[in-house]
Amino acid sequence: MAHSVFKYRTGEAYPYCYKYPQVALTADCVVFSYDGKDLLVLLIKRGQEPFKDRWALPGGFVNPDETAEQGARRELLEETGLEASHLEQFKVFSTPDRDPRQRVVTVPFIALVNHKSVAGGDDAAEARWFPVDKVPPLAFDHDQILSEARTALRRSLYFSPVSFTLLPPQFTMPQLQRLYEIILGRKFDRRNFARKMNSLGVLDFQGIESAGNGVVERKDVPSRKPSIFSFNRVKWSRMKDESDTNFEF
Repeated sequence: MAHSVFKYRTGEAYPYCYKYPQVALTADCVVFSYDGKDLLVLLIKRGQEPFKDRWALPGGFVNPDETAEQGARRELLEETGLEASHLEQFKVFSTPDRDPRQRVVTVPFIALVNHKSVAGGDDAAEARWFPVDKVPPLAFDHDQILSEARTALRRSLYFSPVSFTLLPPQFTMPQLQRLYEIILGRKFDRRNFARKMNSLGVLDFQGIESAGNGVVERKDVPSRKPSIFSFNRVKWSRMKDESDTNFEF
């Protein structure tokens, strides 16, 4: 016997009641960016209880007609005005007492975006970028979620070129090295780092940085000014298909 699937419409009553306790679903976004100096995370100041005026990750309750990712994208846009091109789920947090309002399970997503201005909206009183090492105590269990997200970001850095998503289209080797050092929490020798990155074959040389931060084509003249590169996604895709790429140092 076939069963029809109930589709919720706003304002309609649910046709079923259950004797089992109901669990709410939320989606949270850990949005990382890079300003050339620090790895940043996007936070919102809560405008409502619980934890009113405390900083938290953007997110909220998932509507009955949404997937977790759709809910995450909607909440991120409503609370910060930011649209992320790609969200990556990395875990589920389901500690019974993580939310004082009721039993809530949250699905968090990582987003990597180019640095841009944000503004608070909806139930967020404010939105702001914070250096990941200077984050204030967060609401709910968001400190734990952020910590787990940073661990997931470090792992992914070894096997995929996620760092290039955080960089501008053209960048210098010192900028790339600085980002790797911030994410991984370790220092690299300048020459060894450049040798490793160049050996991967995914960087395209664009020229030499000029005094005005522009690009000047190299003409076989030695220069102490930083070289400028761009990331070649076509080469990366081809290399990934042909072998197991490892960005580990």
